[in-house]
Amino acid sequence: MSYKTGLGLTDDEKIRYENDLKYRTNQKDCDKCYEYRDWALKYSPTVIFMLQQIKKAGGHVSDDKIVCDICDEWKGGGFHPELGVLLCQNRIIDKWHLEDTLSHELVHYYDNSKFKVDWVNLKHHACSEIRASSLSGECRLMNQIHRAGLTKFGRGHQECVKRRATLSVASNPFCKDKEEAKKVVEEVWDSCFNDTRPFEEIYR
Repeated sequence: MSYKTGLGLTDDEKIRYENDLKYRTNQKDCDKCYEYRDWALKYSPTVIFMLQQIKKAGGHVSDDKIVCDICDEWKGGGFHPELGVLLCQNRIIDKWHLEDTLSHELVHYYDNSKFKVDWVNLKHHACSEIRASSLSGECRLMNQIHRAGLTKFGRGHQECVKRRATLSVASNPFCKDKEEAKKVVEEVWDSCFNDTRPFEEIYR
């Protein structure tokens, strides 16, 4: 009862309890994240297809290149050209969210393998972010309704892609601010949004 209420515990005991609770919560999130990851690698048509296309482009994604960890930033995942894919275990909502997040990062992996992206170049970064948000399925109609509670029909997909791409580019340390990010996204929009490789069309 003391550990439930905190009554009667010394300061050291409270700290140990809080650390233990945080550890158990993090471990639970970690286990669930890897469970969802393994499910996506085995059953997700989009993830399986992207892994095949990355291999054709000269890349290789082993399981140890897709890791779950705690993220301080409010994001679902990340990509590093040398380290691979990060899935933010404390941000993942469910296995469908992880599927979209992993698909997004695998588009970056594909772009990096096929086009040798210069991630310091804001236009390169913006182009890959546009493609990743558009092709991963994270901006499809049902996701927008589920996560935002509303959407604009017709151009809702494009607005979602622009918004997410702008936020990602704005976080690039070589980007001055959100206005510069928005400008760069607009500059490369037509060519990058219409480039659906390796898919034949946008998955909505």
